[in-house]
Amino acid sequence: MSTVYKTSSQYRFQLIAQLNEKVFHIDDLARIWQISSVNTLHVTIHRYIKKGLLFRIYRGFYSIAPFEKLDPFFLGVKALHQFAYVSTESVLAEAGIIMQIPSKITLISAESRQFTIGNYEYQSRKLQDQFLFNNIGIQDNGEFKKAGIERAIADLLYYNSKFYFDNYSLIDWQKVNKLQEIIGYPVTEYKKQVGGL
Repeated sequence: MSTVYKTSSQYRFQLIAQLNEKVFHIDDLARIWQISSVNTLHVTIHRYIKKGLLFRIYRGFYSIAPFEKLDPFFLGVKALHQFAYVSTESVLAEAGIIMQIPSKITLISAESRQFTIGNYEYQSRKLQDQFLFNNIGIQDNGEFKKAGIERAIADLLYYNSKFYFDNYSLIDWQKVNKLQEIIGYPVTEYKKQVGGL
């Protein structure tokens, strides 16, 4: 019996390894492992957690590594389980364009949602599909998508056209305006953003 368990366990984790993914929602695991019984799936996951093969991030969301070892941006995007990317304050604080470190990691997706994973707090802002799925200015590092500086500024101005930026010298307003135009956002007047200079 233990040989059968070992073989099926190894096979299941080989399937996961082939996907080159670190985190999984419960429906992903059911599909990958072809387990249709909810009870069997829960028992299987529970066994793997006990053996240290899987880690529970929260109910229905699991990882092959402790969540503390995962990039918080990656975790947030994956937790949403839909097209999403890191943007607005999180990107701009990292770039030094705003000085105040945001209390929440800021994401853009098709839904407005706030959630917490461990010590990380997240805020997802809802964006209409016509803008959301326009990939211009969004980078993909193979694990998650993240707005470049100009896209993050364009996104933030879409939500708050009067947002105050601490470090204007780091902003290429021509690029921001070009992105706004291509995406279909209202184009922000440069003079308004620099206090009329």
